[in-house]
Amino acid sequence: MDNFQKEIDERANLALSNKFELLLFRLGAAYQDEQPELFGINVFKLREIVPMTNITRAAGMKSPLLGMANIRGQLIPVIDLPAVAGCTPETGLNLLLVTEYARSTQAFAVESVEDIVRLDWNQVRAAESGVSTRNITSIACLDNQNKMAMVLDVEQILHDIIPSVREVKEGDIDAKSFRLRANAVAIVAEDSKVARQMLEQGLKAMGIPAMMYNTGLEAWVKIKQMYQEAQAEGVSIHDKIGLILTDLEMPEMDGFTLTRNIKSDPNLKNIPVVIHSSLSGSANEDHVRKVGANGYVAKFEIKQLSAVISKVLEDAEL
Repeated sequence: MDNFQKEIDERANLALSNKFELLLFRLGAAYQDEQPELFGINVFKLREIVPMTNITRAAGMKSPLLGMANIRGQLIPVIDLPAVAGCTPETGLNLLLVTEYARSTQAFAVESVEDIVRLDWNQVRAAESGVSTRNITSIACLDNQNKMAMVLDVEQILHDIIPSVREVKEGDIDAKSFRLRANAVAIVAEDSKVARQMLEQGLKAMGIPAMMYNTGLEAWVKIKQMYQEAQAEGVSIHDKIGLILTDLEMPEMDGFTLTRNIKSDPNLKNIPVVIHSSLSGSANEDHVRKVGANGYVAKFEIKQLSAVISKVLEDAEL
């Protein structure tokens, strides 16, 4: 029991050391005779792995949505992940990865599960932009450096298949004044393409100009550069940066590390930081408090995000 509890504690504390665990799985070959590629998702988003079960297809459902499955008394949608990735399973759809993303539960059908590996976020690189990487957010370099896994952009996949997850609509945000200095901007760190688009729309509706970055490291480099510029101009950093909005899971540097870097720097610590993530649960909220973030919002609730941003800006009294 002690060893079991130790393993749980170690896994929960990974997020505070720029590390995470990646579940590796295969979907089949993309082309004839090609070795099936490895794919991955963060273990924190995985609820369980179950054998393929009976699936009920409702009228009007189209691929890659397979239908609904009853898993432990809960009806959840099942998505054909090989169809999304353009792969053909050699042995069929054998397993369901039951995941939780931003208050939604769904199962992804896969061919096989390979392993769970523990990685540092600096082993992960942002995927090159292009049609073939629409559903890939980053590439993980595994221990031997010759073996790679493609990390899925689940937010993009869910947005494409279930459009109600979630566009910013007119009227979603109450008209209000967000207390930002005249020339200040929001720095946004978010690796998911669709999440960046929605955040951009939301901040625009709030009247908050934003600079968007794909990784926590890119955002951190920019923040330090802007501080140096503020020093050279003889102005406060708050005249440059009014808010930092960050995801948690990102290549190179995660949102916990980015937030800790900001809050441990005496020159930057008073900049409001809001964490915006599809990773939910009490463990992550505890980590948010430990690194000193000013607010936490689960993706993608634009009204809640608006309320939290308004409050942290008001509390900052800059």
